[in-house]
Amino acid sequence: MNKLVVLGIVFVLALVGGTFAILTDVGKNDYMLQLAIAGAVAIAVISTFVVIKYVRQMQTDTATGELAEGSWDGIGEYKNELPFGWAVIFLACNIWAVWYFLIGYPVGAYSQIGEYNEEVATYNKEFENAHAGMTAEDKVEMGQSIFIVQCAPCHGLKADGIDGKAANLNHRISKETVVYMIKNGGNNLKSDYPGGMPAGMLSDPAQINAVADYVAGGFKPGHAGAEFYVMGGCNGCHGDNGEGFMGVGPNIASFDVATVSSVLKDGKKGHIGAMPSFGNLTEVQTQAVAAYVSSLSK
Repeated sequence: MNKLVVLGIVFVLALVGGTFAILTDVGKNDYMLQLAIAGAVAIAVISTFVVIKYVRQMQTDTATGELAEGSWDGIGEYKNELPFGWAVIFLACNIWAVWYFLIGYPVGAYSQIGEYNEEVATYNKEFENAHAGMTAEDKVEMGQSIFIVQCAPCHGLKADGIDGKAANLNHRISKETVVYMIKNGGNNLKSDYPGGMPAGMLSDPAQINAVADYVAGGFKPGHAGAEFYVMGGCNGCHGDNGEGFMGVGPNIASFDVATVSSVLKDGKKGHIGAMPSFGNLTEVQTQAVAAYVSSLSK
């Protein structure tokens, strides 16, 4: 007997024996489980001997037919026609796919994912209605809970950025972030600030450094960077004191609900790296997190 056949028989016997040894007690009175096991065994047996058949065929068969004219590195192709069975299966699969997509399981038909999404949408609506009239203190309290789950893994439980791995939310903006934005610009907050910020509003390193120091330092009067802040046109979008203008430029003097909400909705990219958006939060949850983060630096 061929060695492959012997190995196949041994493999099937071991598989069947092991299966029944493990599931004898479990499936003693479970007819559905017994049927499933029988089907699995049948598939294993058929698959094993089909593989053996084709492996043996590969070992003994020789290619025949008319060679095509072209060759690649001395390797040619035969002009053998596509097997009729393959062609029928390919055509049948295409017909089935079209039927399944349009009729058998049309777009918008029932699905477990669709049912889950509908349930989530219903729950979110109830959640929004239940918390529509929250006080400012309630928002901060809810925001802290959400922050611990969603934001603390990167920003830390104290929102200090975990030694520079993420932004320190106890301080509105760092000097490095300002330098990065002046040099590279940014168009992250597209929902609320679609115009974005162009790069290169200032080019002199000393001026950029002075503006970054001025902004990160809290817009202190008389600072040398105040002149370059105006010269670079920063006040046109962010205001004379960095308070920002809704729809034009975010607040860069302190965290406020509008700015934090925009970051949560769109994510952002800075000198540390990229932050993903948090579209899974409801509007109430977004406002709550924004209220909590805004309270940290006060």
